[in-house]
Amino acid sequence: MRILFMGTPSYATEIFKKLIKSSNIEVVALFTQPDKKVGRKQILTPPDIKRFAIENKLNIPIFQPESLREKNIIEKISSFSVDFIIVSAYGKILPKEILEIAPCINLHASILPKYRGASPIQEAILHRDRYTGVTAMKMEEGLDTGNILGYSFISCEDMKAPELFDKLSILASNLIIKVLQNYDKIKPTPQIDADASYCKKIKKSDGVISFKDSSEIYAKFKAFYFWPKINLENGVKLIEIREIENSSKNREGEILEIGKESIIVGCKKGSIEIFKVQPPSKKEMSVLDYIRGKRYKKGENFNG
Repeated sequence: MRILFMGTPSYATEIFKKLIKSSNIEVVALFTQPDKKVGRKQILTPPDIKRFAIENKLNIPIFQPESLREKNIIEKISSFSVDFIIVSAYGKILPKEILEIAPCINLHASILPKYRGASPIQEAILHRDRYTGVTAMKMEEGLDTGNILGYSFISCEDMKAPELFDKLSILASNLIIKVLQNYDKIKPTPQIDADASYCKKIKKSDGVISFKDSSEIYAKFKAFYFWPKINLENGVKLIEIREIENSSKNREGEILEIGKESIIVGCKKGSIEIFKVQPPSKKEMSVLDYIRGKRYKKGENFNG
């Protein structure tokens, strides 16, 4: 079975690993996003999946086109004569010309039609879902609208985004092997569009929080744990927190308690415990060191 794989982050890398280890599958090409400049020093950095392929000296050609619509790219993909094109968190829309080359199967990190779009894992956490999963979908021109080939479920309560990414990637890697092995026996199931919901690409500004609702803050903390993290309007990032409760009524941002390793801050509804913060342009630090520097006392506002 000849496979062309398209993917970019670590979620896709785990699926890619499973495919290249499968005895009856040959991955003949890897398509991923172009290298990007990262950090303050703008260091040109390859995607996670490309780094894995290079570090493991895989004899698989790697392509990083800016666009999939160029005639030479479409011809190159066609020239591989693949049985399937497997797509996972690639980050580009496949044009009709590529969808017609071979069956294209996308491994989407939600139970479709729920959370179609760019950030389904974070969306499940933000909505405090008890369960989420992975859908294997035969791709068509619409955004995550294709027929369903298979599902896998997982409990996701109280998981931060990195942990959920890891667990779903393992789920997806096992699911795609089952789908490929049984493809001819599977009867694709149409999605119910009336039940569809959508999620957008996450922006840095999505991480801005205020002390209104402790459960909402904690959900954002878990969803944006990797990026962009959560921060107050003054730019202070909350690096390590936990929710205490969600029933009390308080003044927003009032320091309720100062402990040996943490502080408890009141929200309009509920309260949270803060352990570590990161002020703008500074390193992470203990919240106690931070409030000492600011000379904050119990009863004062943590927002400053």
